[in-house]
Amino acid sequence: MMPRTRRKHYSSHSRSRSRSYEAKRRRLDDGSTEGSYRKRSRSRDRDSSEHSWRRRNERSKRSHHRRSPTSHRRRRHHRDESSTRSPPEQSSRARSSVKDDKDGHLVYWPGYVMGARYKIIDTLGEGTFGKVVEVKDLELEHRMALKIIKNVEKYREAAKLEINVLEKLAEVDPDCKNLCVKMLDWFEYHGHMCIAFEMLGQSVFDFLKDNNYQPYPLEQVRHIAYQLIYSVLFLHDNKLTHTDLKPENILFVDSDYEVVSVYNASKKKHDLMRVKRSDVRLIDFGSATFDHEHHSTIVSTRHYRAPEVILELGWSQPCDVWSIGCIMFELYLGITLFQTHDNREHLAMMERILGPIPYRMARKTKTKYFYHGKLDWDEKSSAGRYVRENCKPLMRYLQTNSEESRQLFDLIARMLEYEPAQRITLREALKHPFFNKLPQNQRLGPDRARVGGESSGSRERSHSLSR
Repeated sequence: MMPRTRRKHYSSHSRSRSRSYEAKRRRLDDGSTEGSYRKRSRSRDRDSSEHSWRRRNERSKRSHHRRSPTSHRRRRHHRDESSTRSPPEQSSRARSSVKDDKDGHLVYWPGYVMGARYKIIDTLGEGTFGKVVEVKDLELEHRMALKIIKNVEKYREAAKLEINVLEKLAEVDPDCKNLCVKMLDWFEYHGHMCIAFEMLGQSVFDFLKDNNYQPYPLEQVRHIAYQLIYSVLFLHDNKLTHTDLKPENILFVDSDYEVVSVYNASKKKHDLMRVKRSDVRLIDFGSATFDHEHHSTIVSTRHYRAPEVILELGWSQPCDVWSIGCIMFELYLGITLFQTHDNREHLAMMERILGPIPYRMARKTKTKYFYHGKLDWDEKSSAGRYVRENCKPLMRYLQTNSEESRQLFDLIARMLEYEPAQRITLREALKHPFFNKLPQNQRLGPDRARVGGESSGSRERSHSLSR
């Protein structure tokens, strides 16, 4: 099984913001009054991306009970720079010189100053949504990552939704103890919504790619997985499903590394990168969905998409658990578990790796992938041969027969249960023996593990967040 190829991804995000955040947030334009988005380059399949934007637009229309980031009530608490004396950079002549390219990206250059405050240093990355730049905050004298959204309506609408999620998370967890990325500021600049984050390191995927897809050591897999589960459990406890968990959306706080020499099976020496600290943050809440909101039919990036999503059976928090299982496999082996771009082939891979899809799910789905309860799949076709040659039963991927490795695969297997109701919950996952050897200084929460009070993790939670 070969590592998948993905589009360029950038890796800077934020964790903390000033306590004077509300006072500092500003509009930097004389145009419409809209909010911002987040900072990371999106590298998802086209089918996932298009469904995601469609879903976000649907959610924007349906969320009547939620105040927009640009509501009058919110705006009156912020200084409207368009109604005050403009600084030199924002003079009429300067405003008229602000340009977008044909795709809606802001045209800028190193040294470009936005709203007399953010000086652009360099480009960190880009995606369909816009670009991310490193900027210097001229007021606070520090650098941060600033995501500049395209001057396109559908991306502005998506930005509003994510701002709302990030602000709700900040209300519940102002100190970012649950490892979710946090906004420092958001504003609008000539039709471009912008959001600022603290600079972080590479994503766990980018580090893996730069390391020639050499897997992470088991102790780092354990630490990263623990933090990811802990962070996503926080979302689930607050009636929120991330829906787009993947290695690109997990960033190291600091991706500084050391080079170590190892010997392969043929005793040939080669050098590998080892990240010095495996502390991570969870990013990209643009697809996050509250329990009471409309649930789009298709969510998640292809490789991490749960079977109930593919079969259009409806989804909830357990779809995040499936994604985490796929991510843990990838960190351990350096390869993608389900390397495909086709629904039928994806289901065939699942059956090859995990066994037959339950008859109940096959019978209930309205999709046409099954015939008399069995997957309609030609094993003799070229696609059939590809699946047979590149996939094998899950436990055969074990690299060693050590107890720790077997514990890891037991946890992965429980996360990859077909039936969402039978899938392990994240609260249960934190109690799994795989995490018994996690050092105390890596544990999180007031009880050092936050595993008390079983409440089905993904199904019985408080309503402390709502839109």
